[in-house]
Amino acid sequence: MTRAVDNTTATAGHGARPIHVYFALLPHSLLLDWAGPAEALRIANQTLRALGQPDRFVLHFVSPTPQSVTSVGVMLTGLAPLPEALQALPTPSWVVLVGLPGERIDVDHSDARTLLHWLRGLRLATGQLELVTVCAGAIVAAHAGLLTGRRATTHHHHLEELAAVDPRCDVTANRVFVADGPVHSSAGVTTGIDLLLHRISDICGPVVAAQVAQTMVVALRRGPNDPELSPFLHHRNHLHAALHRVQDAVGRQPQAEWNVPAMAAVAHTSPRHLTRLFLEHAGIAPLAYLRRIRLATAEAALHAGQNVTQAALMAGFSSDTQLRRAWHQFGRGGTPSQGSTRSR
Repeated sequence: MTRAVDNTTATAGHGARPIHVYFALLPHSLLLDWAGPAEALRIANQTLRALGQPDRFVLHFVSPTPQSVTSVGVMLTGLAPLPEALQALPTPSWVVLVGLPGERIDVDHSDARTLLHWLRGLRLATGQLELVTVCAGAIVAAHAGLLTGRRATTHHHHLEELAAVDPRCDVTANRVFVADGPVHSSAGVTTGIDLLLHRISDICGPVVAAQVAQTMVVALRRGPNDPELSPFLHHRNHLHAALHRVQDAVGRQPQAEWNVPAMAAVAHTSPRHLTRLFLEHAGIAPLAYLRRIRLATAEAALHAGQNVTQAALMAGFSSDTQLRRAWHQFGRGGTPSQGSTRSR
């Protein structure tokens, strides 16, 4: 038997509270729907600890019954009960609902009715109590009335069912995942991992998300209508460990005195070979990659209210002039000073 683990010892620091993530499991829940996202969060904690930072995610596995069979027949034991005092849930918290096998989702049994009653008591609010659905978990959420007036997606086999269960849900097809306020829904097994990588990037930063994706050996992607990937995630869809090591180092300290030999030292290779690796696996030259990361860092500083000189210094540019050159080289509109003004 597999015992569910409640990692309640995780803590957060630097003024950030840990996010308590409740995986609400019914009998026959699709194993990969919850195990993949749970692993992404576990690896995010592991990555943060390696960077000297506290865990951000506390995982709970809850169910109407203390044991449950999964979609592949493996038994889970030691499942925690559904929290009784919903108003006492720690803030922030997420509730994760996952898919079940079958052409339609059966909620006409005692365990499902118990879960639905519990879900109807949730009061969703961005940054406080949020909902994450994977695959047909959206159908369970719809039966509980949690998707009314919200945009959401689900597995393509269940799109019509979702619209029928809650006609007031704005069902969105052909999307990897959809975010609407405190509701985050994904289309299927692997897109649940996509969604969690997106959330990890939002909360822990794109460098941590990139390292989680590397560990899981999955691509970083977003839905076709979502915003473009963060510059920190561009050129990262490869499997070369030494190159990822260099990109991680540059992303963490863009203001360091980087050049190709310094990057090559991180990769334990020659400067010439590092350039070949960048071009072959990342599709960009090392110094061009560095300039992109520094520009993204400067843009973030400008948006946070720093002036051009401060942003240039924080990003590792030697002068305002060098920042302005990069700004125009990579097609940014206007000037850096206008970017600073727009942020106010």
